[in-house]
Amino acid sequence: MLTIGELAAYAGVTVRTVRHYHARGLLPEPERDHSGYRRYDAAALVELLRIRTLAEAGVPLARVRELLRAGEDEFAAAVADIDRRLRAEIRQRQRHRERIARLAAGDGLGLPPEVAAHLDRLRALGLDERIVRAERDGWLLLAAHAPERVPEWVARKRDQDAVAFYRTLSAALALTAGDPRLPGLADELAAHLTRMAEERGEDYVDDVDLDPPLVELMDALAYDTVPAARRLIELLAERGWAGWTKLGRADPRPGP
Repeated sequence: MLTIGELAAYAGVTVRTVRHYHARGLLPEPERDHSGYRRYDAAALVELLRIRTLAEAGVPLARVRELLRAGEDEFAAAVADIDRRLRAEIRQRQRHRERIARLAAGDGLGLPPEVAAHLDRLRALGLDERIVRAERDGWLLLAAHAPERVPEWVARKRDQDAVAFYRTLSAALALTAGDPRLPGLADELAAHLTRMAEERGEDYVDDVDLDPPLVELMDALAYDTVPAARRLIELLAERGWAGWTKLGRADPRPGP
């Protein structure tokens, strides 16, 4: 026979927990012996272990009481249901861990997997991290606005023209706004855009249906992240292309 302290120790709980289970009517409280102590037998220990296992699995104590009084078939079905719920929670927590891992790598929460993979590709290409950060923040807004179109937009970023465009863009934005090399790189970017528009259509270049306030917000994110972006946009406008988030044709303006 066991004292309450010994019972608790064997079951891996505290004495306070045992008394709480007594108070909730989960574990019968034995009579005191002639010395005034309550003594517990092996059946009490088995019952306490069952209670502890169910409680640690997240079963509410009111439900624990029902299960302890259930028949064998009902108990087995309930345990199977608990197991399914726990497996679903494990899958959800794994998804949370994957998102946290992306956050630790510098990518924000809320990014679809294909966008996270796109950002990884940009890093593998050796693009300036500021470009990657600007892309990341822009994609967060795009994914919130039109999640159904994200796979299509990301797919376009993988073709060879887009890769060449990103390389040139990264080289341009690594410079200061007054760098004399910037106009030459603006020429290359304009040539990339013109070739893509001629080969694949104007909609291929400008197919981001966004409200003007959101476009302005995303543009501001890019300008704040990459100081040379404003000057580059001015140079592109002189070469017939306007906009940052929402690129489109513009009337060519003479250079300074």
